[in-house]
Amino acid sequence: MSDIPASDQAVTERRDHKRGKRDRRTSERPRLGRFNFSGAASLISPRVVTGGARLIEFVLIAALGYGIFYAYVDDAPGLPEHIGQLLYIVAILAAAAVSVLSFQAFHLYDITILSSAMRQVARVWTAWTLIFAVLLAFAFFAKLGQEFSRVWAAVWYSSSLGALAVFRISLSVAVRKWAKLGRLTRRAVIVGGGPEARKLIRALEASRDTDIQIYGVFDDRSDKRVANRIAGYPKLGNIDQLTKFGREKRLDLLIIALPMSAEKRLLELYRKLWVLPVDIRLSAHTNELRFRPRAYSYIGNVPFLDLQDKPITDWDFVLKWLFDKVVASLALVALSPVMALVALAVKLDSPGPVFFRQKRLGFNNELIEVYKFRSMYTEASDENAARLVTRNDDRVTRVGRFIRRTSLDELPQLFNVLTGVLSLVGPRPHALQAKAAESLYADVADGYFARHRVKPGITGWAQINGWRGETDTREKLQRRIEHDLYYIENWSVLFDLYILAMTPVALMKTKNAY
Repeated sequence: MSDIPASDQAVTERRDHKRGKRDRRTSERPRLGRFNFSGAASLISPRVVTGGARLIEFVLIAALGYGIFYAYVDDAPGLPEHIGQLLYIVAILAAAAVSVLSFQAFHLYDITILSSAMRQVARVWTAWTLIFAVLLAFAFFAKLGQEFSRVWAAVWYSSSLGALAVFRISLSVAVRKWAKLGRLTRRAVIVGGGPEARKLIRALEASRDTDIQIYGVFDDRSDKRVANRIAGYPKLGNIDQLTKFGREKRLDLLIIALPMSAEKRLLELYRKLWVLPVDIRLSAHTNELRFRPRAYSYIGNVPFLDLQDKPITDWDFVLKWLFDKVVASLALVALSPVMALVALAVKLDSPGPVFFRQKRLGFNNELIEVYKFRSMYTEASDENAARLVTRNDDRVTRVGRFIRRTSLDELPQLFNVLTGVLSLVGPRPHALQAKAAESLYADVADGYFARHRVKPGITGWAQINGWRGETDTREKLQRRIEHDLYYIENWSVLFDLYILAMTPVALMKTKNAY
């Protein structure tokens, strides 16, 4: 609660508004007025960009060195063939590794450097030249000069200059494009509009290299207690409106600007906000209580306490994406004969299409469409699953009973994995009108939407633990959600592999599948 009188606060806010506009004109960092506010493009992790640049340049330098050696050099004079080849390979890998480490030491993988073509190319050429000179000097003083071809060294050096320049220029074009679209900055809002919020915003604006774009402020209090603009940023609504806003704008970060002493408000806020797939940080900028430096994370040089991390981000996201695409492609090839037989059986069993498309809720509560083999009579199909399928349900065909019991009806969802709608492993997506205890799932279980913080899957931790099939009671739904949340908090590639390996075993238990 603000202790500033209403009249004084209005004056303060007008001053903040003018100062905010002036700051936005002079700052190089993108601001609300220049940001594509309506855009919902996915964030590209700067860690993945810089890490990918390191990997590509290592491979580029090593591949050129070995390719030129393979094409031109027969062997190393005076050495057995396998020893000479090994000597070249060691030298090539060492040069590539030292180059990447040196580029890192010269800050050539900073996002700000990567966005400038001429600036980074000149520095990369200088660093590569120094590295190559040092390596040549080492070979000379170690009396290894005669073992290496001078033509090979000259061609490797010059071709690497060209390849690095082409790569860096291409990367700078991509980085500038991503930056213009706002894909390299985390979309953020401030929660709480009191004096703490104003001080926090000032500190963030004064800090360099912050990777956030602030949309505005959310606060439950009325306009009499919280002004329409806080430090130049608009008040966008209350906390209930924030949940919808966060999903529509694909927010990445929620910053809570409340004192730690406001425990009741903090708990109430977190209870509402933890279902969003975002990082949640508590500002520690103005708090008198201080912890060890390791307890904090930082945006620029402003300290925060981590309340929640967005699941499966950065390289974890890349690993899961690759895992899904590779395994789903192999599975489609291996299971294509089975899928063809199921499609034929469905077509012969009853009139109607082979596939059934159904709207469901996916990642971030977004509406998705999943594919299944049709298991019901066409005229009895229930697209929204307003009525759950029960044992001996007369809407299900003869073939449908078998493919539902064995989960063969789910196989077309492998195409959904390839298109990016689903993951192989994750919380199962539920139909829009699915009910338990005569109520919609979201109304039955607290925190239901927290399972949508990751992409849904074909199979999951709940399914292999016996919680597949009908969820007609509150207890069944709650147990499924508990398993889904455990998976989200403990994800790893090995965990996904284990779930996939155990899925055939779980499918043998058909008690709840009909």
